[in-house]
Amino acid sequence: MEDLRKRLILSGVLIFLIISLGTSGFIVIEGWNFLDALYMTIITLTTVGYSEVHPLTTEGRIFNIFLIIGGVGTVFYALSTGAKLVLEGELQELFGRKRLEKKIKEMNHHYVICGYGRMGTIICRELKAKKQKFVVVEKKPEKLQDNEDVLVMEGDATQDAVLKDAGIEKARGLISVLPTDAENLFVVLSARGLNPDLLIVARAVEEGSEQKLRRAGADRVISPYYIGGLRIAHTVLKPAVVDFIEFATKSGNIDLQMEEVTIVEDSKLVGLTLDESGIGRDLGIIIVAIRRNSGEMKFNPTSRITIKAGDTLIALGEIPKLAKLEEMSAAEK
Repeated sequence: MEDLRKRLILSGVLIFLIISLGTSGFIVIEGWNFLDALYMTIITLTTVGYSEVHPLTTEGRIFNIFLIIGGVGTVFYALSTGAKLVLEGELQELFGRKRLEKKIKEMNHHYVICGYGRMGTIICRELKAKKQKFVVVEKKPEKLQDNEDVLVMEGDATQDAVLKDAGIEKARGLISVLPTDAENLFVVLSARGLNPDLLIVARAVEEGSEQKLRRAGADRVISPYYIGGLRIAHTVLKPAVVDFIEFATKSGNIDLQMEEVTIVEDSKLVGLTLDESGIGRDLGIIIVAIRRNSGEMKFNPTSRITIKAGDTLIALGEIPKLAKLEEMSAAEK
């Protein structure tokens, strides 16, 4: 966009200077009035082929030769630049960027995805499936040309200014899956400084990077190679378990889903036991675990355990039933 602005300004300045020079020359050399001199300059530069306003002297003809050589070339440069901008869609890109900036400014409580490689693609697909708002920051946005549904901005996510443009200060969370640990570390440091309450998840490639990313401010650090190795080992050793987990966590599965449901302060479930709530009996939902507000995790809770405000229920069940549970966990109207 900066290059576009410079070329437009340069073209405008050159045209203004050549018109001013031509008009002044005819006034000084031929003694014409301003309007006649300006008119002669314009028809000369545009090569429309009209006759001379007044007969030119020898000095005037020599001046006009230089005006044609320098001026017509300048005008053609400006016109070709303008045509190139239109034909290549650079003006459309400029206006598209303005619309993008407006959309991002209007976003709130969204996710910022840094990097759109193989992992970024999967993350975006999952967020879209859950109807979550997000924006992608990518150095090479041509990767997303075939995906019009993704809101993407071009830039280096390690720069504070780029993260601010992505709305990091109003964001709900940030996911950094850039190619190197050094880039992810820079992103985590910048994001944590710009938004202390932000949920930050980062990818770690090398061994030993996980602790550095956590010290930099990441809430969660994921090592794809470690997780991939475990999944492969478990697929061999415990194939049925792996099949069940994939079945329960796959997006778009209409039969069974595993979700987390947070209990708010004014929910009608607060103070009830799991048995009294009817979650298992009436909805047929299995509560796999309960994470207390303090961070304590209770696996396979009994029916006598009491539900408290701030609890997060890890629930397994059919999507329509899970939607009813989410309604029950919300504040009473």
